[in-house]
Amino acid sequence: MNKKRLIVAFSGPSNSGKTTAIVKVSSILQDQGFKVCIVKHDPKDKANFDREGKDSFKFSQTGANVAVVSPNKTTIFKKSTSTIDELINLFEDFDYLLVEGLKTLQLPRISIFRDRLDESYFGVTNAIACDETINKNDIPNNIEKLDLNSPEELIQWINKNAKRV
Repeated sequence: MNKKRLIVAFSGPSNSGKTTAIVKVSSILQDQGFKVCIVKHDPKDKANFDREGKDSFKFSQTGANVAVVSPNKTTIFKKSTSTIDELINLFEDFDYLLVEGLKTLQLPRISIFRDRLDESYFGVTNAIACDETINKNDIPNNIEKLDLNSPEELIQWINKNAKRV
């Protein structure tokens, strides 16, 4: 079956609700039978996936790229960054690719805000998802306004605006 191959990005300040929104959107889409992939940007290189003492950690310490393959998952430790195109090729067979962060990528983008707007996001944003703590009148008219508490509304926007790859 042909996959949709739609890609969309989510941005916003720390603790604005990006992860929660992506989890809700992903869960609904998967419940509807779609294959979802998620890419998270880790700009400060803080994420830690491997534990000292494990074989995969020892392999990784050699500087080599490492893949750990088990019956239900494949974990890849690559010693360099990946372009979005490389990730699209890696995931290959998906309906939705949800990207958290990577503001420099030219992708349709939903920015998420709670408590305060950050105008530095306006230039890279196509839609803003916010809750009642944000005055929607402060959002520029050229940016669509979405309800952060309605993942279904976010999915409708994604279906209409995501980039097909």
